[in-house]
Amino acid sequence: MLKKLVILGSTGSIGRQALQVVDEHPDRFEIAALAAGTNMELFARQIIKYNPKYVSVGSPESVNELKSLSHTTSLEILVGTEGLVNLARLNGIDIILIAVTGVHGLFPTLAALENKTTVALANKETLVAGGYLVMSKAKETQTRIIPVDSEHAAIFQCLEQENHAQTDKLILTASGGPFINYSREELEKVTPEKALQHPKWQMGRKITVDSAGLINKGLEVIEAHWLFDVDYDNIEVVIHPQSIIHSMVQYTDGSVLAQMGMPDMRVPIQYALTYPGRIRNSFPKLDFTTINSLTFQKPDYNRFPGLSLAYEAGKTGGTMTTVYNAANEIAVDAFLNERISFMQIPSIIEQIMNKHELTKLSAIEEILQADEWARSMARKLSKS
Repeated sequence: MLKKLVILGSTGSIGRQALQVVDEHPDRFEIAALAAGTNMELFARQIIKYNPKYVSVGSPESVNELKSLSHTTSLEILVGTEGLVNLARLNGIDIILIAVTGVHGLFPTLAALENKTTVALANKETLVAGGYLVMSKAKETQTRIIPVDSEHAAIFQCLEQENHAQTDKLILTASGGPFINYSREELEKVTPEKALQHPKWQMGRKITVDSAGLINKGLEVIEAHWLFDVDYDNIEVVIHPQSIIHSMVQYTDGSVLAQMGMPDMRVPIQYALTYPGRIRNSFPKLDFTTINSLTFQKPDYNRFPGLSLAYEAGKTGGTMTTVYNAANEIAVDAFLNERISFMQIPSIIEQIMNKHELTKLSAIEEILQADEWARSMARKLSKS
């Protein structure tokens, strides 16, 4: 029986790899709807190939361009956040992959949960900014959220058959990015070109820069707190340059379960789409005889202060994680456009966190207000 899929963010890194998974198993999946932001050339090719019944684009300006490129005038094209929400509310969908970027991923996620559609979540901002609202809605509707990030997918698998009360701590592994052995002075001179050269993973520009400063791992710590209901003091980050162990769970008796595999995002994507089953694929498999060593080290919070700021934001709670995320997004964009230095990214985040007047979360409007305030502050601090 075909699983009906909706993929939001189909032209991004996760979306493209999800479609590769679909290509591996055309007898198992049907693309019911796709959504993309601005890359209309690729989106048009995807529409022609997968023939979705519904599509959505980021802005009204993209509608005519897409119709021209996809050689159709009859296709109904939805637009913007409203379009994403409408796709999330489609009936008869087995799973929706949320792979759009930005805090507005909250809207389709909440809509899908309200519709009791299983969510494969690859949008970090959704949980970092609105974890309380999302997990409350999932609990209320008894709807499953399956994490797509390799680290959270690993923990999800290690926790599956265990009693949650026996969990001692979660151990998130991090490759360390390209600068793990750089001194503080060397980090001050990092260029965008160097920051985009990740040694293990192929990802989008923003997340690659996040990884280079360990801010990506900070975002994942906050995600893990919400996904698995574990205190921040019981979430540990360990640098593991080989990226073979994707994360671990330590139990109260000292046992540690680890999920291992090649650093290939298609594997956790496939698991999310086929859960609870597993199916074969042609992706590279792990060969233990070729692994010379697996090494681990503690992160240096002095050289990578963005990680410690994430713990601080998470423990503070309320809208502070929203502010952390929003300030980082603007600062990373400023760095990529060479308006600020690499080490100014965590500095700007810290300045904005220190100025933020905390709000307890009770509605999505509070998240959006905090998000916009932090972005405005970050833009002012990022001006050259």
